[in-house]
Amino acid sequence: MIPLVDVKSQYEPLIPELKERFAEILESGRFIFGPEVEAFERESAAYLGVPHAIGVANGTDALVLALEAMGIGRGDEVICPAFTFYATAEAIARVGATPVFADIGPATFNLDPEDVAARITTRTRAVVPVHLFGRPAPLLELAALGVPLLEDAAQAFGAPGIATTGVCSTFSFFPSKNLFALGDGGLVACTDNNVADTVRKLRFHGSVDKKTFELVGTNSRLDAIQAAALRVFLPQLAGWNRGRRRAAALYAELGLGDAVELPAEDGGHVYHMYVVRSADRDRVASALDEVGIASASFYVTPLHLQPAMAYLGYRAGSLPETERAAAENLALPMWGGISAEQQEQVVATVKSAVGVAA
Repeated sequence: MIPLVDVKSQYEPLIPELKERFAEILESGRFIFGPEVEAFERESAAYLGVPHAIGVANGTDALVLALEAMGIGRGDEVICPAFTFYATAEAIARVGATPVFADIGPATFNLDPEDVAARITTRTRAVVPVHLFGRPAPLLELAALGVPLLEDAAQAFGAPGIATTGVCSTFSFFPSKNLFALGDGGLVACTDNNVADTVRKLRFHGSVDKKTFELVGTNSRLDAIQAAALRVFLPQLAGWNRGRRRAAALYAELGLGDAVELPAEDGGHVYHMYVVRSADRDRVASALDEVGIASASFYVTPLHLQPAMAYLGYRAGSLPETERAAAENLALPMWGGISAEQQEQVVATVKSAVGVAA
């Protein structure tokens, strides 16, 4: 069996240190906020190169709180991709704004700046580029359009160049991510002082002192146990990401590109998922499954065609590159410690499935 991602193999060597940190928290009795959360916020802000990093309960809350803190709400439009996880558009709708879907570049799966530019109106308040599968979106081109950016970086912690261009950047620490927690967790990184202050209030019922409530907020806090785990994992992240890049290079060296379309080369890609394209996707996936190799296809019904977004009026054919990507994408096994032998088995199976000699 070869899994899509093997999280346990990454944290297993760190279990003694994790137990030590957790024991300290048990002794302290500080489970909400406290020194572990404060330390992780400082360390992650330094890692990302931003002045503010605010821990929250999960990546979806991070998006909602960032949008609210940016003053986005009813009557506003926010441009985002439809080839992404539902939470990106869901958060926009949750604050009362209208998601406006733009198409993606066929080689990158990320927003196409030209298509974004064509969809900007007087009601556009933000663009949400998603650093999909760990590949940085074209931030400079998008920033040049003159609309504030909110980076959805849920899949890209550690990718160079992210988090410093947008007003905010949001992260998820779901256990499959490059930087992962041992449960749910999220982060809002901010370059704007006022927006950061507002996020801090919104995550705790609109208050900073539990006595005076200035805003109608919510309860969305990163707990001390998850912060402690993240502090153990953060120093390992660069090494894990290097391992992912090495694995991506090996897939190419083994000739995987003879059978499927590989991800376009990008030195900043941290390969949260290793996603190829194939017109024979279902055949390849079935062949992998038969020999116990996991694979996955993402966003097969893109957001503009999801039932919850039907009110926006999109139809099949509205976003042709998005729909083609939805029909062709296939994620293959990828994590920092995947072995060469495992990759060789993946490549041999894919080649055999499409009739390419090994």
